[in-house]
Amino acid sequence: MADPGTAARPVPLHGWGRTAATPALLTPVHDDEGALALLAGRTPRGLLARGLARSYGDAAQNAGGGVLDMTASDRVLAVDLAAGEVEVEAGISLDRLMTLFVPMGLFVPVTAGTRYVTVGGAIAADIHGKNHHVAGSFAQHVRWLDLLTADGRVRRVGPERDADLFWATAGGMGLTGVILRARVRMKPIESSQVLVDTDRTPDLDSLMTLLSETDHLYDYSVAWIDCVATGRRMGRSVLTRGRFAARDELPAGKRTDPLRYSGPVRLSVPDVFPPGVLNVATVTAFNELWYRTSPRRRRGQLQGIPAFFHPLDGVGHWNRVYGPRGFVQYQFTVPFGQEEAMREALRRISHSGHASFLAVLKRFGAGNPGMLSYPSPGWTLALDIPVVTGLATLLDRLDELVLGAGGRIYLAKDSRLRRETFEQMYPRLEDFRAVRRRVDPDGVFTSDLARRLSL
Repeated sequence: MADPGTAARPVPLHGWGRTAATPALLTPVHDDEGALALLAGRTPRGLLARGLARSYGDAAQNAGGGVLDMTASDRVLAVDLAAGEVEVEAGISLDRLMTLFVPMGLFVPVTAGTRYVTVGGAIAADIHGKNHHVAGSFAQHVRWLDLLTADGRVRRVGPERDADLFWATAGGMGLTGVILRARVRMKPIESSQVLVDTDRTPDLDSLMTLLSETDHLYDYSVAWIDCVATGRRMGRSVLTRGRFAARDELPAGKRTDPLRYSGPVRLSVPDVFPPGVLNVATVTAFNELWYRTSPRRRRGQLQGIPAFFHPLDGVGHWNRVYGPRGFVQYQFTVPFGQEEAMREALRRISHSGHASFLAVLKRFGAGNPGMLSYPSPGWTLALDIPVVTGLATLLDRLDELVLGAGGRIYLAKDSRLRRETFEQMYPRLEDFRAVRRRVDPDGVFTSDLARRLSL
């Protein structure tokens, strides 16, 4: 049961972008009984599970309702090293999985740009990473999950067992119930080092050409893009691609302990930054320095897991740099064949006067049956933009461009998409709604995002 000493309390909750906080009753959940008790005693504003709150917008908020803090449900329940599978509670983080299992030769099958994501959150957002073009998204590596639904039942579902409910839950942003446990297939590795190739490209077209011609040669790939540069330099980038090194590819000094791993937080950002620290001038200066100091072409550099996959995780609370107004992360995908839409999007961004400090471009492979799962074949660009006057106009115009190209916006990053636009972007939305009506006809599980988009 939930600890009586840690009963629900109304607290303001926001996403990683630190915008539009809303109050909710937050209660830690330690086991199934605690979750069931909260379900039975729910308020009229419903319930929502919340993990480490790394979704950027309002997906993990439930204004005036109940929120289940799942991070206390973080045990490893079973391990099958021969099969490379782990059974875990939903509140365990990818960070903890790496700490436990990288030394055993197992890496998470898919990781986002942060390791501070719970397994339940990874499924609910169906996260993707630098390896989507070869490995798909997180849910494709889940054998089964246990889901507490609105009727009080705990249902074990998977791709071959109530597949509709599984694929509504994968990417369903917590709206089908509470994910309690899951069995996940891990990735076998011989070392904790990644062999990395780096290329600096002068513009967007050269980047897309290089990725199109070589992406199949690498397990992981991502490009940092300068979203401030204009003209012939528009979209100039630093592309990094890699794969895990085999033990015999390591220098002699690293072969004695090839799976050594740690992911420390080296410093933490204080909450003292005023609005406007990240502006066109400061971002332009940073981008120029980063581009000029990156190698034109480098092959076979060894990088550790934190440096290659999660460079920002070494800085605690890095989102505070954006100041009290916070920031919006805007991530969209356009299909292959719609490269001109990506060019036009970058033109609008680079000429807008809005500076994106972090901008990354990747290629997606095939999608999966997830009804609200975000990835689909094409190009995806993610931007972090400080909240300033005029930003909403830019993003509305980008929404129109993305929709016209047959693309979509990622719900785990979204905080402001209009319902009518969203409904045109996700063709399986009605399938999702039908499954949700089947298992939660009264809309017990809900969120600020669900209300905004009428999910």
